[in-house]
Amino acid sequence: MRAVIQRVSEACVKVDGNIVGSCKEGYMILFCALEGDTKEDISLLARKVANLRIFCDEEDKMNKSILDIGGEILCISQFTLAADTKKGNRPSFINAMKPEMANEYYDIFCEELIANGVSGVQKGIFGADMKVSLINDGPVTVILDTDVWKRKENI
Repeated sequence: MRAVIQRVSEACVKVDGNIVGSCKEGYMILFCALEGDTKEDISLLARKVANLRIFCDEEDKMNKSILDIGGEILCISQFTLAADTKKGNRPSFINAMKPEMANEYYDIFCEELIANGVSGVQKGIFGADMKVSLINDGPVTVILDTDVWKRKENI
């Protein structure tokens, strides 16, 4: 499971010219479920996102979470985060979870964010042609990948 977290001053998503989701200060998240991901991965990712400390404290150090600042989240489904570009120049998306299950995981992820204390979670429309606008604050962008956390590497 992959997520791109962007710290934003504001963000919105439009479908057919209409705003379907938005947030003020907080995160704009691009979310992708991969084949083999589990519901435990969703819980792990949601907990990490809720507690990730990338907002500045009074000393201008990244020491506060979205919970600390009462921030909002705009979460967008983004299957292209599953792109495999090892061969050729055209990405393969074979590792992306099938749409029906990916949509379920997307919904559960947003519900888990709320269960972890994040208020103001809004979404795009799964599978729609979306136009996303945001003001990246910092800019601060963090990539989270549950597969990386599960690997046991000996260094």
